[in-house]
Amino acid sequence: MTSGPELFFRYARPPNELGYCGPEDHERIAAMATGDPLPRSEVAMLAEAFSGAWPYLSLLSETWGLDPLDYRVVESYWLGLPNEAGFDVGAWGNSISDRFSRRAGENWQRLSDAVNSDGAPSHAFHVFCVYPWVGLLREGHVEPSLHVLDQCRVSLGSVVGESGGSLIVERSKLTWTDDRLVSASPGAELCANPYGLNARPGDRVATHWGNVCQVLDEKAVSRLEATEAHHLHLANVELFAGRLEPAH
Repeated sequence: MTSGPELFFRYARPPNELGYCGPEDHERIAAMATGDPLPRSEVAMLAEAFSGAWPYLSLLSETWGLDPLDYRVVESYWLGLPNEAGFDVGAWGNSISDRFSRRAGENWQRLSDAVNSDGAPSHAFHVFCVYPWVGLLREGHVEPSLHVLDQCRVSLGSVVGESGGSLIVERSKLTWTDDRLVSASPGAELCANPYGLNARPGDRVATHWGNVCQVLDEKAVSRLEATEAHHLHLANVELFAGRLEPAH
């Protein structure tokens, strides 16, 4: 059984090794991602160093009365909240204000609007609503922004084969069409399988920065699909209007 910390570091490890987030202690992070136990204090310290993810884990843990690295909290951050799960919208707005308003600067209104348009505490919210890449797209910096958005989001894919220890996965890449972010038709690509997941052709998987991080059941697939679709919508509304309309 995969633990919450192990699941967290499976997703966090690829961008960390690329230097995008988290501490420089790559060896300990890799150890956690592959299931090697570390003292609880060390695990928490490593996870807290991921300053983008930790506020969301903290908020969900406080709302649900769980440890921030409880499996349910971690999976909800990466894949999206289950339909039956609730969270305190007021606390959510305050948390975003406390953590990100200074960093967001003049973009703070956009984050506030996203929260009020049912943006949920998740990695998808952080990628599409907090990171500056959507704004950079609007300013014409298409290629670097599109690459980061596509790789940094948690993508849904289907395993179609195996090659040299890696998995061949069909997934839809983000494209820039008519000034909108859209998902293209699925295409096959080689994804690393650093955790030795037993994924067979037909299995649905979650990928992050070209790594297969989790084999998904039907409920997890639905969560990921719904979470990405909604936050991609928020990104596109922001691209067109600069302000978000309330969700219905």
